Amino acid sequence: MESVAVVAVPFPAQGHLNQLLHLSLQLAARGLPVHYAAPGEHVRQARARVHGWGDDALRRVEFQELAISEYVSPPPDPAAASPFPSHLMPLWEAFAASAPAAVAALLREVSASRRRVVVIYDLLNAFVAEEAARVSNAEPYALHCTSVSAILGRMGDGGNALLRRRGLEFLPVDNYVTEEFLEFSIKRGMSDEAIFLPAGLLTNSCRALEGEFVDFFAQQMEAAAGGKKLFAIGPLNPLRERDASAAPQKQSSKKSSQQHGCLDWLDKQPPASVLYVSFGSMSSLRGEQIAELAAALRGSNQRFIWVLRDADRGNIFTDHDDESRHAKLLAEFTKEVDGRGLVITGWAPQLDILWHPATAAFMSHCGWNSTMESMSHGKPILAWPMHSDQPWDAVLVCEYLKAGFLVRPCEKHAEVIPAASIQQVIERMMVSDEGRAVRKRAKEVGEAVRASAAAGGSSRKDFEDFIAHITR
Repeated sequence: MESVAVVAVPFPAQGHLNQLLHLSLQLAARGLPVHYAAPGEHVRQARARVHGWGDDALRRVEFQELAISEYVSPPPDPAAASPFPSHLMPLWEAFAASAPAAVAALLREVSASRRRVVVIYDLLNAFVAEEAARVSNAEPYALHCTSVSAILGRMGDGGNALLRRRGLEFLPVDNYVTEEFLEFSIKRGMSDEAIFLPAGLLTNSCRALEGEFVDFFAQQMEAAAGGKKLFAIGPLNPLRERDASAAPQKQSSKKSSQQHGCLDWLDKQPPASVLYVSFGSMSSLRGEQIAELAAALRGSNQRFIWVLRDADRGNIFTDHDDESRHAKLLAEFTKEVDGRGLVITGWAPQLDILWHPATAAFMSHCGWNSTMESMSHGKPILAWPMHSDQPWDAVLVCEYLKAGFLVRPCEKHAEVIPAASIQQVIERMMVSDEGRAVRKRAKEVGEAVRASAAAGGSSRKDFEDFIAHITR
């Protein structure tokens, strides 16, 4: 294997950084030399936020910092007309303009001493395939960081017909991003055709979630791309084992001085009693909406963990003196809920929270990372999609998998959802017979996803096939 090295190039946004780092760690654990290449601040971000892996695993990966030009890193605007994170555009423009030269230099360096360089890049980084094509012993593979079904609606009548047969109406990503981002995508060659350019396509999904869609797309890949393969290797996030006979306190994360305080709080809660609320790293709610959500959580009388933070800046380590816009609300709200809920204003250990037996459900923006993490841990979703592929992910979870309820369709992003409506959906999930059935269904989905990643499962087989293919 030492004659083969891997170079991984993620797109600089948290969900993308995270998925490719999980994959890099899995490949490194199999003995492959792996270079994870991103701008310096995003290498630091990915390393700081990844969890489910020990320090020894991180030391197996060689982190490479790509030099890119300076860019402005403004705060998000919760009152913006579109919920799409347009404040990250300066970062993405700087990355797309500067990273090709840095990636080219890295590929030349690594390829000089290897029989083959396997280049794994985020599908949004189309330039990486172009740079790899200039290196004689480089072989590019794209990682698709969203659902497989999100591709089908873009593939003409065949894909749409399959979705319609399942009663699903495709929601194109283009409808939920800005014109500015669409122009950026076209300019940078991130077209639908880019799916067929690499030597193969990796996807963070599995047949337990999207079996018929995976099979259909694999057939299309083989027909349209000259026999190129689709490897459905999800979930990329680590899966922890649970001892069903142990008490909740015994099942929680291994105690350490660095354990997040929310896990200690979860240990004290009854099984399946806590609603986890988080809208990811690229979304910010308006102040009026935050107040309504707070009222709903208070009125529902349910236990909860609420991650209340604004979207990331382009550089999360940028110095800024912004006073929390939530300070006044938090001071009053924490008194009103009186220990029944926990509010986190920084980064939260989401995998540990979703794994914990006290967690019953997840109110989420339905980013694909969060969707996969929730489904793989058997936790149903209260879907609150914001932008990009999230509206489609909500459809997949709520209508196809039957493992969630929709809180608000993305089309109503400009409206403030009243507390009564939010509270109704919370209570529907947490205390109704219908909610109990959905929670049971999500648990079944989680078991199937975990089986796909275990020995003999489809994801494990695809992962083994991929390693065999690149080390042939």
